[in-house]
Amino acid sequence: MEYLQPRTEAAEQKILCCECGTLIAPNPANMCVACIRTRVDVSEGIPKQAILHFCRFCERYLQPPNTWIPCSLESRELLALCLKKLKGLNKVRLVDASFIWTEPHSKRVKVNVTIQGEAMGAILQQSFVVEYTVHYQMCEVCCKQKGSDGEAWRALVQIRQRTVHKKTLYYIEQLILKHDMHRDTMNIKEMEGGINFYYNAKNNARKMVDFLLSVIPCQYKTSQELVSHDIQSNVFNYKYTYFVEITPICKDEVVCLTPALSRYLNHMSQVAICTRISDNIHLMDPCTLKIGQLNSTQFFKDPFGAICHQKQLREFMVMNVEPMRGRDQKQYGAYSSKHVLADVWVLPVNCLGTDEDEIHTRTHLGGVLKCGDYVMGFDVAHAVVNNHTFDKVKQKPDIVLVKKIYPDKVKRNKGRNFRLRRMRNTSVTETVTDDGDYNDFLEDLEEDPDLRRNVNMYRKERWMAEAEDQVLAPRVGLEELLDELDLGSAETDGQGNMLTEGS
Repeated sequence: MEYLQPRTEAAEQKILCCECGTLIAPNPANMCVACIRTRVDVSEGIPKQAILHFCRFCERYLQPPNTWIPCSLESRELLALCLKKLKGLNKVRLVDASFIWTEPHSKRVKVNVTIQGEAMGAILQQSFVVEYTVHYQMCEVCCKQKGSDGEAWRALVQIRQRTVHKKTLYYIEQLILKHDMHRDTMNIKEMEGGINFYYNAKNNARKMVDFLLSVIPCQYKTSQELVSHDIQSNVFNYKYTYFVEITPICKDEVVCLTPALSRYLNHMSQVAICTRISDNIHLMDPCTLKIGQLNSTQFFKDPFGAICHQKQLREFMVMNVEPMRGRDQKQYGAYSSKHVLADVWVLPVNCLGTDEDEIHTRTHLGGVLKCGDYVMGFDVAHAVVNNHTFDKVKQKPDIVLVKKIYPDKVKRNKGRNFRLRRMRNTSVTETVTDDGDYNDFLEDLEEDPDLRRNVNMYRKERWMAEAEDQVLAPRVGLEELLDELDLGSAETDGQGNMLTEGS
């Protein structure tokens, strides 16, 4: 007789799957996990395709309802944005999510998602791929900047100057960059004869106008245009325009003062040279070194014009120089201590080798001129000037020497050891040209220490030191330069406008 040993634990009961006959533990569905997976989809209700809205101007993605965030491809931020676009994901447990590589230009983003869900009493884990299609859509900021309707801005500052060159505008650009006054702009457009700054608030435009009044001689006018109004709530919507007019007098220009201004400046000669532009106009008599200043109110009350700008100057060669230190006794008034008065005999460059007589003049450049140098001047005797005030001047010099010039401009440009930061603006017309004004502005910075005191100059990484050694022109010391401008991490303004370099 055989005896059975008593079981200490109850044996686990097994049943057959009603679909495939596999031996399984009992469950409410009486089916194995594989058969349940064929009948039930735990990812049901989760979309397998979605849309991502991308602004290609500022390279940001839309996070509903109205937030635009910057994301790089296959980044954590973009993955979080993609998962937030999936509805019904909160009803299951998210296990894993990862990107599947796609071509960057395909406008497709694929994400492999792994979830767990309960179905018929069993826990199922499932993986599926969600494909996102990238659609281009301009964000609100770029729509205001790039839109052609022109209705987005609320305030506009128009800077204009009636001159034949843009050196003053380049100087204003550097002042704006140094004091960070471009941060609140929506857009910047270069126009013929000036620059337009667009703002979304009147206060920001007014701040720019106050800054210009403090750094440059100018005046402004305001206007407003009614865009819309609500009769019920009595709310009016206006667009404001500030027109800023800069004085047409620039550095190194020969001007003719009115008799009233000549008397105001301690009887300075009516034919004078503009030596510098700051918040005032700095003038000097080249024959006596007498100096004076005029602010914007005095200028626009009794305006005068330039009788010769920089592009009308004629080139002369210095034949002889005789300084006049201590010969003339200075009378009342302020005199320049940076210049040396001298008698100079010059000859036009196109008359070298002929029987032309040397022309005598008195100039303020006695400290920098020597025999054989070249100088730019205004040939008064052979010039045709359309100015009624100048026609009434009795004593006129034959030649007014303005500035010394240096040869080898090509080597000078290659040997320049600094660069400037520039604002990336949008030109509305293709007729806006440079005509070498920017290189002339860089040369003025090298020659005038007072001018570059208000400009941030950055050290170049690569520059031709050999070319710099061969040029005798003034140059900027390395101690005056800031660290090199890194374009890889270039700064942007408040709305994403990049700041580019200027060589």
